[in-house]
Parts: sequence; C-alpha cells; structure tokens
Amino acid sequence: MRPESWLAALALGLIGIISLANVVVRYATDASFAFTEEFSVFLLVLLTLAGASVAIRRQAHIRIALLEDVLPLPLWRLVVVVQTLAVLVVLGLVVWFGGTFALEEYQWESLSPGLGLPNWWYVIWLPLLGVAMAWRQLQQCVDRLKQGPDSRQVDRDQRKESDHES
Repeated sequence: MRPESWLAALALGLIGIISLANVVVRYATDASFAFTEEFSVFLLVLLTLAGASVAIRRQAHIRIALLEDVLPLPLWRLVVVVQTLAVLVVLGLVVWFGGTFALEEYQWESLSPGLGLPNWWYVIWLPLLGVAMAWRQLQQCVDRLKQGPDSRQVDRDQRKESDHES
C-alpha cells in the first residue's frame, strides 16, 4: 500500500471515531467535545489531499479524453506530456505557497483558535502532499507513455471488474 492510502484511511477512520464519540457524548451529557470541529476539518483536508494523490496514481481523476482518443500516437504523447507539465506547474505553486505559508506560521508561532495548537502542524501537510501528488503525476505520465493510448480501455475494464467483484 502507498503511504497516501494509509494516511487517507487513517484520517477517515479518525473522523468517524471523533464524530461518533462527539454524538454519543452530546446525547448523554448535552455537551460536546470542543476539539472535534478543529480536528475534523484538519482531517478532512488531509483526507482530500491524500485521496487526490491516490487518485492521480490510479488515473481516477476526471479527464476529458475526446481529443486524446482521436490523436495519432506522437501527438497523443505530446498531449500527455503537456497535461503532466500543467499539473506540475499547479502543484509547484501549491508546494511553494503552502511551504511559505507553513514557514510563516512556524516563524510567527501562530496558534489555532480552538485548541491553541501551532498552526503549522495543520498547514505543513499542504506542501508535503503537494510533493506526493507531483511525484504520483510523474509516475502516471511515465506509465501512460509506456503503455500507450490503448491503456485507457484496459484501465477502465479493470476498474469495472473490481467494481463488480466488490
């Protein structure tokens, strides 16, 4: 299993546990845990970023392949490379600005409003998972270029089979 898969599963599990515990305590005592909202929001963001990285690697993000389907092989390869470069530019910006933001939060010793924890604990995951997504995008590009344009249909068939099995 990839680290992002474990991270996403852990985040989802913790969200479920925290939410369930909060509901039980709220019904039993008419009070709720103060920390649950702050942690839940953080874990949802973590889950989203880790899940996006997993989806990139599995080629599960939405992609309009109309142009790809009609291009000859050399142009198809060019489109795949241009797509990858565009994604890497966006992720590079996410890493740069997320890293700058995390560093500023660390330097300013900013604390979260709910629990008073250092904000950089929450923010550092943005550049880290941005790098993971960029790495997965490069892996996906290499795989697609090796397998060729017909690999899309094979991937779709494999996903359909796994959906029917589960």
